[in-house]
Amino acid sequence: MNENDIQLLEESFKKFYFNNFDIIHVPENPNQREFGFQKFNSGMTRHISLKTDKELHLLLMQKTPSDVYCSNACYSFPNFSMNEKDWKNAELIFDIDAKDLDVDKRDEHSCMKCMQCHQISKLQESCPNCQSNRLSKITLSCNDCIIAAKSQVKRLNEILTSDFGISQSNIQVFFSGNEGFHIYVTDPAYLTIGAKERAEIVDYITFRGVIPETFGFRRNNTTKSSLPDFDETGWAGRLSKLLYDSKSKRPQISKKIISAGYTAFQNQLNTSKEQIGVRIDPNVTVDIHRIFRLPGSLNSKSGLAKILVNDIEKFDPYTQACFIDSDSVEVVANCPVQFLLKGKKFGPYDNETLYVPKFAAVYMICKGVANHA
Repeated sequence: MNENDIQLLEESFKKFYFNNFDIIHVPENPNQREFGFQKFNSGMTRHISLKTDKELHLLLMQKTPSDVYCSNACYSFPNFSMNEKDWKNAELIFDIDAKDLDVDKRDEHSCMKCMQCHQISKLQESCPNCQSNRLSKITLSCNDCIIAAKSQVKRLNEILTSDFGISQSNIQVFFSGNEGFHIYVTDPAYLTIGAKERAEIVDYITFRGVIPETFGFRRNNTTKSSLPDFDETGWAGRLSKLLYDSKSKRPQISKKIISAGYTAFQNQLNTSKEQIGVRIDPNVTVDIHRIFRLPGSLNSKSGLAKILVNDIEKFDPYTQACFIDSDSVEVVANCPVQFLLKGKKFGPYDNETLYVPKFAAVYMICKGVANHA
């Protein structure tokens, strides 16, 4: 990223923060949180203590960060080194990202950048300019990817409320500012659990480690009555509804399952994982010392904001999370795929010099497919 790009991004980010203090706040118990930030083309600064919105807003104005973070954990001494912080508790957080999902049309909205010669082109096995295989994939706004991620969010929400008994009022969904969602659980019952217990929750939610015995299927002497009933809850209920489709079909399908044998049922469980489990990043949930993007702040990978989602069905990140203004900006764009922002289509561009709204210029520069002219 060159100096002109950084100057435009810093000016745009600073203007956003100045105009949107009303959506950027320190979380609960701010004096117990660790804060951190990055600047463009710079490393991370961590172990910062902020106590008020005023202190946070002052940091945003003085440092003009590319990214701002806050711990999900509360500490006795948040600005100390990690082994001296004295961990107290942490919100349970799940990360769902479109890049981890199998979205059929994802490649239609993706291109690649050669790490050798920096050529940008459509997806292929090697760089068309220098034939290098050192390629970085770039994905731009894709409604199919967001729909897929939303589906995972809704499935996770159902499991959290139905299986874990967590009140909807203790679940918050945030758009991450790029291609996914962060789901926060603030239920006091889950704040003090450690990494091991969080790993067990991850296993349950992802349907990981299931074996036939979990559902009453033994290598010998399995009967129809030992398999899950259609009306059961939890894993067993979800699997039975997937296998039987309806209560009336249970006897016939159970007989077929038993007849097919143990190995066939294990294969069926492995296949069912994608339909029952949720695609979350397990490392994010298990890590009780992680710092997360601060709600209300901008994501330097896109220029979009991390914001609270009140209605997952109606939420449109490429409109609602796009706060950069529409002033005209000249860019040199090399973006071989089309993308959509604020209801407007942009691209494809083949090394073209043109004027675009600032929100589109910032988005392309953050994605690495344009430079400020």
